[in-house]
Amino acid sequence: MKHILSALVLVGVLSSCNSSTKNKAEESAMEETVVDSTALEVKTNFVPIDSDEALVAASLMAAPAESRDGCKVIGYNMAGNFVTFKEGDNEFIVLVDDPKTNGFNAACYHKSMEPFMARGRELRAEGKTGPEIFDIREEEAKSGKLDMGTPGATLHLYYGPSDRYDPETSKVEDAQYRYVVYLPFATAESTGLPEQPISSNHPWIMNPGTHRAHIMITPTGMVH
Repeated sequence: MKHILSALVLVGVLSSCNSSTKNKAEESAMEETVVDSTALEVKTNFVPIDSDEALVAASLMAAPAESRDGCKVIGYNMAGNFVTFKEGDNEFIVLVDDPKTNGFNAACYHKSMEPFMARGRELRAEGKTGPEIFDIREEEAKSGKLDMGTPGATLHLYYGPSDRYDPETSKVEDAQYRYVVYLPFATAESTGLPEQPISSNHPWIMNPGTHRAHIMITPTGMVH
């Protein structure tokens, strides 16, 4: 009988120890979670883009890192004027995010595309709609009046729903990248690409057979 009682007592002690150890492990894990969460909060230092300097710094993230210093930077400043923020000496032009619109959308494109881009801005300033701009540039490109730039010239987009950025890194909150490779009048047949993406990060051709034919590439796992 004593042996049975001793065994029961031992089992109870072990169960108590195991339960205590488990509780301590759970408490420790919870504490680590709190610490990790606190550390994460400290690392995120997003603030509103509220100056021309901040606007340029955040928009330059659209360009390849090694090319940012030499990019020409243009676009609407905080006062609402279209200006050249700085001249450049490489192949890229950065169009800053329009501070008057919601979210963030900056672009970096090959300088050979400037006539095409500038024409679009000019027509929008005249009050033309998207379809009207498309038709006008389509006709001008086909006639040779509008220079479409070097075939294969690329547009880099850096965009997202937020208008806040990290002053230390210049990264915009929840922004991601998209790449657009312009191949005027290319088709699915001439490129071998589908006209719809097969998956979220699969390249495909948009506006095939037109002046705006381009390859769309949206990488996954590149949110900053």
